[in-house]
Amino acid sequence: MKEPIFITGCARSGTSMVAGAINKCGAWGGNMRGPNRNNERGMFENIGIVQGLVKPYLRQLNVDPMCQYPLPDINGMAIPSDWRQKVIDSISKEGYTDGPWMYKGAKMCLMWPIWHYAFPRAKWILVRRRAGDIATSCCKTNFMRAFNDRTSEGKKNIKAVGAKTEREGWLWWHEQHILRFREMQDNGLNIKVVWPGRMVIGQYEEMMDTIEWLGLKWNSEVLNFIDPKLWKARR
Repeated sequence: MKEPIFITGCARSGTSMVAGAINKCGAWGGNMRGPNRNNERGMFENIGIVQGLVKPYLRQLNVDPMCQYPLPDINGMAIPSDWRQKVIDSISKEGYTDGPWMYKGAKMCLMWPIWHYAFPRAKWILVRRRAGDIATSCCKTNFMRAFNDRTSEGKKNIKAVGAKTEREGWLWWHEQHILRFREMQDNGLNIKVVWPGRMVIGQYEEMMDTIEWLGLKWNSEVLNFIDPKLWKARR
């Protein structure tokens, strides 16, 4: 089987948009989460992997399975020796046999050593967005609740990270992701950085170059898939 394409980054950074484009260009994704009120084009995250492997593992670490707060401790993370086989078994049950395949997961970057150990030759797409836009989106998204200052739990978490507001809490959370991104790059993972906001304003060169780097063929359907109205950013 081919080595995977991994798509990761902060939640609310455009990972679903990038994953959808890669999927339309020929990467198999299996049984993926579809559209909802927060991602009207679809989530493009394999349900079997996230529900059957990722969240159970995070619960074993006694951290938030949504990876909002508390976050996994990379230094204290045990690496399962059978993670690769479990992932392969999961996608095989869904019908994967051969060819390019992908898994998109915002949580992956927060537990990257596990995935890198299991698939050391994987190609990683690291999705980026400006910190302020991510924080704004988190404050407006109903499932991003860890620093909701209208709840006692959210207020407690805000105080725990040394923040004073919900927005500051999400900016702290974003910075934790940046630390993981640097670790991934410093440890030699095969990474290509993508800023999906560029596609929203009609600049597709970066994404087209990425598709070529992945060994896929550009599909013009991506142009119809990207909807600028669904992307809210500071101008």
